[in-house]
Order: sequence, then structure tokens, then C-alpha cells
Amino acid sequence: MISQKKRKKVKKNLQDIAKKVNIEIDSLLTSYVEKRNKKLVRYQINTGGKRLRPALVVMTHQMMGGEKKKIIRIAAALEIIHNYTLIIDDIIDNGEIRRGQPTTWKKFGLSIAQCIGVHYAGSIVEAIADCPNPKRVAKIFSKTTKSIADGEIQDILFEQSGKEGESFVKENRSNHITKYKCLKMIKKKTAFFLQNCCELGGICAEADPKEIKDLKSFGLDLGILFQIKDDILDIFGTEKKFGKKIGKDIKERKLGNIVILFALQKLNNKDKEKFHKILEKKEIKDKDIKKAVSLINKTNAKERAQNFGKKYLNKALKKLKKLPQNKENKKLKNLSFFILEREK
Repeated sequence: MISQKKRKKVKKNLQDIAKKVNIEIDSLLTSYVEKRNKKLVRYQINTGGKRLRPALVVMTHQMMGGEKKKIIRIAAALEIIHNYTLIIDDIIDNGEIRRGQPTTWKKFGLSIAQCIGVHYAGSIVEAIADCPNPKRVAKIFSKTTKSIADGEIQDILFEQSGKEGESFVKENRSNHITKYKCLKMIKKKTAFFLQNCCELGGICAEADPKEIKDLKSFGLDLGILFQIKDDILDIFGTEKKFGKKIGKDIKERKLGNIVILFALQKLNNKDKEKFHKILEKKEIKDKDIKKAVSLINKTNAKERAQNFGKKYLNKALKKLKKLPQNKENKKLKNLSFFILEREK
């Protein structure tokens, strides 16, 4: 458990890093843009967010002896990548609310949202060009975006119905999901991104190869923990705090949520059939989501998922013990606990 005092310190640290990163993000997003369109490219970024990814690259960079000012542009580019993927993700999932506000496509329409996505991609390239060691940084950025896309495809194929007009999806759906398959998707869609943030922090601080290896392992475990907690909040969170519709993964008919996976492993055949029938419905309404959650609550899936998250928290903390024991290391430790206990 993390104390209330430490929780406030984590939030304050994230806010302090965000202030510096946001200035750089705005500079990148508004260059080469007509005045009329600046509000369009700023919208997604200005809806909020924890700025976790830029915080990780800044904090790991400083832990390894790097100067904050030298990493801010890379941190800004990483946050732009994140928001670029959110724009696409919301279009794919037909998501209407994110961070408590209309999603970019819902606010401006599909065509404008797609143009904004392309603009974000251009901003990322611009940032890399100005970075130290741009060739190495570019490879990691490329690896990050390709991994996210690969993970997103797998997540789509875990959906049990919908997208009927898309032949590839229809022909390659997965209706038998194992913990191994789920973890593989989580790593690609979420965890490798956090791993790469930590790797970049080390590389730009000129850490030695062994230290970079430990940083990558820390980031990977933290990323898995983050997604497990996200899955728990999707089913059991509150919309006001979480900023997204609760039960979104049920509405999107996904089996790739770790809570749903654990529940299906424990439900009897009759209840399992009821759950699958909900996921296969042409239209899933709020009452269907409530029914699905009530079925999940018949099992210990929430507790299992929480304990599964704790396992990756402990793995991440063990990696931190191998790295320089300084103020930034303590901040990363508190951040790790904060991620496990977060409510949004």
C-alpha cells in the first residue's frame, strides 16, 4: 500500500513533468499548421491524461544520471505516439467518451480525426529529427508503434462479434483465449511501450548495457501491471473517476480482458454460455453489461486479477533494486504502487 502523502507526491511529480512536456508537445503539434486548425490538433492532447509515458522516460533518464532538459523532446514525442494510438483506438472501437470528454472522432467527425492522426505521426518524425542519436531513437519509436499496431490487431481478433464486413477479422477470430495469449497481446499493445520508454531513458543517459536491460525489464513488468489494472477498472471502476464507459470491453465483445478471462475459467458451463451469448449479441445494452458483470461477480476473477497485478508489481520492484538507489529510484517505486492502486 502507498500512503496518502506518497500518493500526493506521485501526482505532484507527474504534474511537474507534464507542465514541461506539454509546452514541447504544443510546439510540435502546432508547427506547420494553419491557425484555424490548431484547435483541432490540440484537442486530443488537451483532454488530459496522466502523462505516464513521458514521466517514465524522464524519471529513468534522471535516475541514470541524465539531465531532464535533454530528454523533454523525446518525452513529448512519446506522449504524442500514445495519443495518436488513442485516436485510432477510439475509431476502431467506436468509443465516444475518453477522459470524461467526447473522443476526437466524436467531436470532429471521422475524416477530421483521421487527418489529426496523420498530423500526429508527422509531429513524431519532427521530434525524432531533433533528438540526439536520432537513428537509434527512430528504431525504438518504430518498434513501439509497430508493436502497438500488432497488439491492437490481436485485440480486435479477440472480439467475439462485430466488424462483420471485415473478412480478415471474421476469418481469424479467436474464441479460445488462454492466459498466455492474453499476456502476449498485453505486452504488444501496452507493455512494450512502457519498456521502450525506460530503454530510451537509459540510452539517452548513456547507461551501460546491463543497466538498460534492467530498465527494459522494469518497464515491461510495469506495463503489464498497468494493463491488468486497466482491465480491472474497465469492469469494476466508476465512470466519473475512470473517464471511460464502464464495461467497455464487454460492449466491444472482447475476451482479451484479464478479468473476463479469469471469470470464464471459473464459471460453470451454463453461466459461461450465458456470458458468451451476451458477447455475441448484435447490440449490447447497459442491462446486458450489468448481467455480464453479475456473472463475473460469481467468481473470484477480480481478486485473481488484482493478485496477478501484484505479481508484476513485485517483479518491477526487484528490477529497481538492481538500479541506482537515488531519489528518482524512490519516485519510480512509489509510481509503481500508485499504478496498482489507481482509480483512473
